[in-house]
Amino acid sequence: MKKMTGIAAAVLAVLSLGLAGCKKAPAKADNSLEELKGRGVFVLGLDDSFPPLGFRDEDNNITGYDIDLAKEVAARLGVEFKAQPIDWSAKEMELTTGKIDCIWNGFTITDEREKSLSMTKPYLNNAQVLVVRKNGGIEKLSDAAGKTIGLQKGSSAQDAVESNKDFADSLKNLVFYNDNITALNDLELGGVDAVVMDSVVAAYDISVSNKPLVIVDEVLANEAYGIGFRKTDVKLRDEVQKILEDMEKDGTVASVSNKWFGKNISVIGK
Repeated sequence: MKKMTGIAAAVLAVLSLGLAGCKKAPAKADNSLEELKGRGVFVLGLDDSFPPLGFRDEDNNITGYDIDLAKEVAARLGVEFKAQPIDWSAKEMELTTGKIDCIWNGFTITDEREKSLSMTKPYLNNAQVLVVRKNGGIEKLSDAAGKTIGLQKGSSAQDAVESNKDFADSLKNLVFYNDNITALNDLELGGVDAVVMDSVVAAYDISVSNKPLVIVDEVLANEAYGIGFRKTDVKLRDEVQKILEDMEKDGTVASVSNKWFGKNISVIGK
């Protein structure tokens, strides 16, 4: 009996060690807000060819609606602001590797992104639309059948086309661009028959450039913009959300919106 008890004790000891080794390591504390304040700089990742949200002005300075909002957020966080242009098709990798603190530049909220990132609530509504040449024979989405369509690679425009199977299957060809402005320039020159893109960007570019282009009334997809943070950076996300809501209440957001759009189109806190 003593021998059997010794063996049993040894087996129990081994099992205990094994179970101890299988225990999950405690979750890492979320110090994202404190770490950012410690670094003293808020780095925003953007596509710098996305007017009026984030783009380069005549002096090559990065400016725009999102940039003005983010600068004020950084100021209220008590840190410096840095706008970091990135490859939009690799934006999530830029974020997860720590090169930027957030993706904030016409970044559409999707179910897939909410699974992998910490997204804020919407701050601006948008739609994916079809931009065409005036009198080019395309007046509704079905008129694009058999046509060559351009869009930005890795954008929500690509998601909108791919998720609308009937529309996608009707097209002759898809041409991918690194940014929307290049796509619109090619459309004007006749390189493609239409471009799928954000209505906010399309309306702004057409108004300031006087390109002979129009937006088709029929919308391909409605969506909303949010700010994307690393999945673990919930405290930083929540603080930025709180500051934006404070800015909405004190009139700062309305002032920025009026500057870029001529009216307050923000949906923060609504």
